[in-house]
Amino acid sequence: MNVYAIVIIQMFIAGATHIVAKAVLHDVDAATLTFLRSLLSTLGLGFFLLAKRGNLSIERRDWKRLAFLGFLGIPVNQYFYLYGVNLSTAANGALLYATTPVFVLLLSHFILNERVTPKKTVGILFAFVGVAIVVFERGIDFSSEYTFGNFMILIAVVAWAFFTIYGKPMILKYGAMQTTSVAMIAGMVFFLPVGLFVAAQFPFRTLATAHWAGILYLGIGTSIFGYMLWYYALGRIEAAKLAVFANGQPIVATLLALAFLDYTLTGTFILGGIVTITGVILTQLG
Repeated sequence: MNVYAIVIIQMFIAGATHIVAKAVLHDVDAATLTFLRSLLSTLGLGFFLLAKRGNLSIERRDWKRLAFLGFLGIPVNQYFYLYGVNLSTAANGALLYATTPVFVLLLSHFILNERVTPKKTVGILFAFVGVAIVVFERGIDFSSEYTFGNFMILIAVVAWAFFTIYGKPMILKYGAMQTTSVAMIAGMVFFLPVGLFVAAQFPFRTLATAHWAGILYLGIGTSIFGYMLWYYALGRIEAAKLAVFANGQPIVATLLALAFLDYTLTGTFILGGIVTITGVILTQLG
C-alpha cells in the first residue's frame, strides 16, 4: 500500500481520537482512562512479542532509547493530553496539536539532519493557518481558566514530537511493529504505579457500553494501529513531511462531527480545509 494511503488512514484514526477522548473524559478521569487505554494496547502488543518467541534481537544499548520512547508515549503524551483536554476545550487542543509540525521540523533538522527548505516552512505555515481558520470558527478560548490545561496539552505535543524524532532510528533498525510494541509496553510499566492506584478507586460499575467502546477505540484503534501506522510511515518519509499530516486531524474531527453530531458544513470550513491541504502538498514537495 502507498505510504500516503497509510498516512491518511492514520490521520482518520487520530482525528476520531479527539472526539472519542472528549466524550469518555466526561465520565472517566484522565489517569484511569490512560491506564485502561495502555493496558489494552499492552495486551495486544504483548501477543505480538510472544509470537516472536523472544527473538527480539534488540541491542543492549537500544533498550534505554526504547524505554524513553515508552515514557514519552504514555505517561507524558497520552496522560498529559487527556488531562489537559479535560481542563480545556477540544478546540484549544486541536489548535495546539496543529503546532506539532513546527516542533518536528526543528527537531528533525537538529537531530536527524533533515533539511529545512522554504517549501517545507511555507507548507507547515499554510497548514497551521488552515487549521486555525477551521478551529476559530468552531470557537476557541485561551482564557486564564484554561491556561493550565492548555499547558498540559502543549507538553503532550512536544512529547509527541520527540517520540517521532527519537523513534525514527529505531524504526529503521527494528521495524515499526517491534519498535511500537516494546515502546508501548515500557510506557505502561512507567505509568503502572499511578494507573493502578487511581483505577483501584474508580467505580467501574458506572460505565456504560458506550464508555467501553470508546476505551477500546483509544486502546486498540489509536494506541496500537494509530501508533504503528505513524511509525510505519515515519520509516518511509521525512519526519517533517509526516508531521504536517497532524494538521488534518481537526478537519477529520469536524467531518466526523458533520456525519454524526449534526454539524453544518460552512464556507469557512471549506476555506480552512483547502488552505490546510495546500500546506500539506507544499510540505511534501519540499
